Amino acid sequence: MVNILFLDIETVSLTADFESLPERLKAHWEKKSSFFRRDEPYEDLYFERAAIYAEFGKVLCIGVGGFYENGTKLKVKSLYAEQEKDLLAAFSDLVEKHPAGKNLIVCAHNGKEFDFPFLCRRMLINGIPLPRVLNISGKKPWEIPHLDTLEMWKFGDYKHYTSLDLLAAVLGIPGSKSTMNGSEVNTQYYVHKNTEKIIEYCREDVVVLAQLYLKLTGKNVIPDENIIRS
Repeated sequence: MVNILFLDIETVSLTADFESLPERLKAHWEKKSSFFRRDEPYEDLYFERAAIYAEFGKVLCIGVGGFYENGTKLKVKSLYAEQEKDLLAAFSDLVEKHPAGKNLIVCAHNGKEFDFPFLCRRMLINGIPLPRVLNISGKKPWEIPHLDTLEMWKFGDYKHYTSLDLLAAVLGIPGSKSTMNGSEVNTQYYVHKNTEKIIEYCREDVVVLAQLYLKLTGKNVIPDENIIRS
């Protein structure tokens, strides 16, 4: 288990509002949003939905964590930088220098659909080479060092989505110590300027993620006194 790096990313829209987008991207957002908007103006949907698309969003912080002392303790922290490129470079450096080396595995909830591809796309956009653990080009499915707790919970059911918070609730895992949820990240960042709250929320989700992994693999969760937050 000590070769698993648990991660969670928080993303926001590229700009604080639609009007601040470059003109070329504005036209593309209008086209993109036509596939899911109903009566809402596409300008309003930008603030609500852009953060989930790597072409119109960016990574704000990355929570990481791992077990140590034979899996009896957990250490978690959030990576943050003012510039996305610096953040992604720091994350890439962290995984490339991880003690597990070529045996490193990354784990996220819905990571195969969101976290892993979002990170890869934003790295390419920012001109950062993909670290080994994220570069899956040419690899066979069983060679890809990615774990996804949502996939583990699905048991082969491809149409079923269950949130991290819901799984924590039904499996008796203590919830996040943060008082916010993912839908509030854009507002907290651009309106309330509360980056610290988002960083804490991201870090606490990594705690829940790691505990969920333990539950899904038939192990006991780690008591809070054995969790180091930094």
